[in-house]
Amino acid sequence: MADTYNKNPGRVAAGLKAAINNPNVSEEAKERASDRLENLGDEVERAPDYSASDQDTNRVLGGYKATLHNDRTSADAKEHAREVLETAGYSVERNPGLSDDEHEKRIISGYKAALHNPRVSEGAKRHAREFLEEHGAL
Repeated sequence: MADTYNKNPGRVAAGLKAAINNPNVSEEAKERASDRLENLGDEVERAPDYSASDQDTNRVLGGYKATLHNDRTSADAKEHAREVLETAGYSVERNPGLSDDEHEKRIISGYKAALHNPRVSEGAKRHAREFLEEHGAL
């Protein structure tokens, strides 16, 4: 079971609820998520209510996350993004057991997945293609 220490319990609960309602998640995983959600109990007063404002906030924070991994971004901009994300309750350190090579593979995989995702904008797909071409992965 993943450690939820230093994580926002509301976000953990939201992720567990999403897993429970996701048709692509196995019944076994849904049961584990349901058990974990029940164990969170008192830590979560109510389910997060995602309004349009919350969705905008999530997009903005997603932009700051992307900034951290953009090789064209200045060190000052990355530091600012790190500060904003930490203030919002996100941990911004990369998995310490992940090698640089594996990290790069995951980034490339994410961009390749974006090219095939119908919910990704054309602008984002264009950026993904540019990144993949620059890194010889297309």
